[in-house]
Amino acid sequence: MATSALSLANETAAARMAPHNVEIERQLLGAILVNNETFYRVTDFLEPGHFFIEQHRSIYEKSAQLIRAGKIASPITVKTFFPAEAKIGEVPITQYLLRLAADATTIINAEDYGRTLMDLALRRSLISIGEDMVNVAYDSPIDQTPRHQIEEVERRLFSLAESGRFEGGFGSFSDALTLAIDMAAAAYERDGHLSGISTGLVDMDRQMGGLQPSDLVILAGRPAMGKTSLATNIAFNIAKAYRAEDQPDGTTKTIDGGIVGFFSLEMSSEQLATRILAEQSGVSSSKIRRGDIDEEQFARLAATAQEMRTLPLFIDQSGGLTIGQLAARARRLKRQRGLDVLVIDYLQLLQGSGKRSSDSRVQEITEITTGLKALAKELNVPVLALSQLSRQVEARDDKRPQLADLRESGSIEQDADMVMFVFREEYYLKSRMPKEGTEEFFEWQAQMDQVSGRAEVIIGKQRHGPTGTVNLQFDAEVTRFSSLAPDDHLPERLD
Repeated sequence: MATSALSLANETAAARMAPHNVEIERQLLGAILVNNETFYRVTDFLEPGHFFIEQHRSIYEKSAQLIRAGKIASPITVKTFFPAEAKIGEVPITQYLLRLAADATTIINAEDYGRTLMDLALRRSLISIGEDMVNVAYDSPIDQTPRHQIEEVERRLFSLAESGRFEGGFGSFSDALTLAIDMAAAAYERDGHLSGISTGLVDMDRQMGGLQPSDLVILAGRPAMGKTSLATNIAFNIAKAYRAEDQPDGTTKTIDGGIVGFFSLEMSSEQLATRILAEQSGVSSSKIRRGDIDEEQFARLAATAQEMRTLPLFIDQSGGLTIGQLAARARRLKRQRGLDVLVIDYLQLLQGSGKRSSDSRVQEITEITTGLKALAKELNVPVLALSQLSRQVEARDDKRPQLADLRESGSIEQDADMVMFVFREEYYLKSRMPKEGTEEFFEWQAQMDQVSGRAEVIIGKQRHGPTGTVNLQFDAEVTRFSSLAPDDHLPERLD
């Protein structure tokens, strides 16, 4: 039964001709051969493979090679690249090229014709993907699960979607100025006067101007410094502040905050939700897990959970993702739900494409950071990626991180628009406690009082502004970062 159904599907597909338009192909090729300037109207997006007739692909390709070499592409010059006895159908190549020139369209229509050919080629590719999907599903190879087939089809579809875009090339400086003024106007009107998306931490926003669209932001630190906690704090603050309004064209525009996609490669979604619940309710996550809470704390947890249910915060807990899989899922989220900020915890748990087994980890990290920066630009959202630091930090007396401490690849520093480090002196000082009652202990206690509950976010690189250090409050019990109260706003001390 399955075999007959497959045969019927193949016969039906064969009976229908794949989408194409030979006349447009002929007229566009003729226009290029008559006026080589026509080529520059379509070269940004039109490729030889977009032509349906194989010989037309060859003519377009050879014409392109001549024009790019600064030579004239005409029926006479192009024919020299074909065998003398070559024919297209029953027509000799020379005669066919002269007919193309005679059928030429005007240069005004060239771009429209080129886009029509590209649309037809995309339709043919869609048909090919659909046929392959049906055939593989019928064959059911042992080594290919349905989930694997779905991911492969998604990968091909997203690849096709990217190749089908017409954006790119040069734009006028006037258009760029308009975008800059629009950005400044939006910053003026937004709460806090930020050009980017607010992190919810006032001092960080003041230093950064918020998270900027299309930026790759690296948040790095040694284990136990609080990287994930800071990332979840920022993600929650952005999702909680989300406000949007419907546009006349039916789309939705984000006014404040944003829709957040969180790739949790290390923790499960349940662990991440527990951490955020602890941060926002003020109940320790360790107490939540042990059930060591009283009635009042449980009521607080329930109220906080109810408030958080509607937040536009989406978590992907899949481990071992490749950069290609992550990009495909981010695109899907943007198309289905919307996306304003992407968070990745953490960068070293991603994998490269695995094209060459001989690639070193440094090359793999380079591919990953380049891919993340390209994804940030493509989706026009800030990408906040967490990163581990090398152990050389621990060998120094001053353990504040530096750019040179970024682990495994200089490409992290190179591709990032901003690099931030989380540092807590309290963590290192606590492990060096001297014997109680000694003079050293009292000195240590005074130092602990100064750094207790404090964290530093060191901005080591920033394309859009100054570097420097932002001091934050850190509540270790619930792993929550918050802005420090200014000294002149602190309550009077009671002696």
